[in-house]
Amino acid sequence: MSQYNFKTTNIRGKQYVEVNERVKFFRQEERFKDWTISSEFAVLDAETAVCRTTISDTSGRVVATGYAHEEKSSSSINKTSFIENCETSAVGRALGFLGIGIDTSIASANEVNDAIAKQQELVDNPHVQKLAKALDAPVENIMDKAVSYIKSQTDKRKAFDSIVKKHGDKLTDKQLEGLKKFVR
Repeated sequence: MSQYNFKTTNIRGKQYVEVNERVKFFRQEERFKDWTISSEFAVLDAETAVCRTTISDTSGRVVATGYAHEEKSSSSINKTSFIENCETSAVGRALGFLGIGIDTSIASANEVNDAIAKQQELVDNPHVQKLAKALDAPVENIMDKAVSYIKSQTDKRKAFDSIVKKHGDKLTDKQLEGLKKFVR
């Protein structure tokens, strides 16, 4: 492998490679010459985007795939750019799964910053604050606690139903949808 010096971003003491750095490396490396990066949207409507990015070698064989999901309402940037953010994340993940810029994490700096911003929006959400109080948990950990609980149970549907029964009136529709993803 080449001795490319990836620029990184320090986020909470950990170094992350940005998507643009992964793309630059991929495009300048001779071994990836004539390989392709292609994206398609499995879901794309006025509010939601799910993007799948594939990287194929010169024979057309898929060598890496990355997925991303964005909601238009999830952040102030996504209000105007949720489709672009979704594709950028999917590209970054596909390049990460190809092995580019992953010394510390598959997640790119872009993804980690977005996740931190979304967590802060949850902390500031009055519905989350009510739920945290009801569960006697710090606001920052409420969704993590609910997700951990569902993941720890063998009957994930039953765990989800239990959370909804006890705290459903304190959860937003978006939060419920987010928790449902761990039931499927």
